[in-house]
Amino acid sequence: MPIKDRFGREITYLRIAINHICNFNCIYCHNEGEISEFSTHGLTPEQIRDVVSVAAHFGINKVKITGGEPLLRKDIVEIVKAINSVSGIKDISLVTNGSFLEQYAKPLKDAGLKRVNVSLSSPNQETYMRITRVKNPEIFHRVLRGIKKAKEVGLSPIKVNMVVLKDINEHQILDMIKLAKELNVILQLIELQEIPIGNEFYKKHHTKFDEIEKYLDANMERFEYRSMQHRKVVYLKDGTTVELVKPMHNSEFCKYCNKIRVTSTGEFKPCLMRYDNHVSFIQVFNNYNNPEKRIEELKKLFLEAVNRRRPFFM
Repeated sequence: MPIKDRFGREITYLRIAINHICNFNCIYCHNEGEISEFSTHGLTPEQIRDVVSVAAHFGINKVKITGGEPLLRKDIVEIVKAINSVSGIKDISLVTNGSFLEQYAKPLKDAGLKRVNVSLSSPNQETYMRITRVKNPEIFHRVLRGIKKAKEVGLSPIKVNMVVLKDINEHQILDMIKLAKELNVILQLIELQEIPIGNEFYKKHHTKFDEIEKYLDANMERFEYRSMQHRKVVYLKDGTTVELVKPMHNSEFCKYCNKIRVTSTGEFKPCLMRYDNHVSFIQVFNNYNNPEKRIEELKKLFLEAVNRRRPFFM
């Protein structure tokens, strides 16, 4: 049975940042809520396996690998294999900017990866380069090839993430829906997060989904709500699936949260928006050579992180 926090929320999902570097410099990036020093490598595959095994002991069955850009890790295939070796883990996914996905899709699928989220901020190359701040125009096409390769090798579902920005790419949403249909992938429209609070970029470029929801409602076949953060999923008449990801200002963002995060520097992070309740565990790997003792200490720290979970606005 999944463990519950003090507010009755089941925790079924572990989100692990395996590094804190990226070959992109996206204008909206919140760095997975990390403000610690950048980590070029992060935890070893063996350390990640131990952390995942502890999480699985408490009922977590899904793991998402993030960064930074996780495919910059040369041992990314070994990391997926290590996670896949843990009993009880049913789903391993990865979020990537897609620039190396064409190369890694097949090895990752063979290692146990089930699905992938690819950041694609625009269907237009020029806008894409503006948002990601990449200088090589070929990157845009490389990402598209990576998505197609992931589809070819059987990673499923494939989701394309578009952070919607006022005055930058908001007017391209309908073109993005068309591209998602062509690629046969799920489109996730992501409302800009205000991290940190008071962010001037947020004030300038945040936009609500009111207008796009009117369009989706008028062209849908049906819709449903996912359990995670009560996200609305719209199934359009043309066969395209669009998922709406609203930020923590949505009161249901916290209510349906089922995640514990792991930072690239070896901490349990109970809440994306908070920096004052982390539980460091990296010292366990330095202090305990005995595997059984190490796991027991990790379990104590994991439970402490669960105990520190609370809705952000409380």
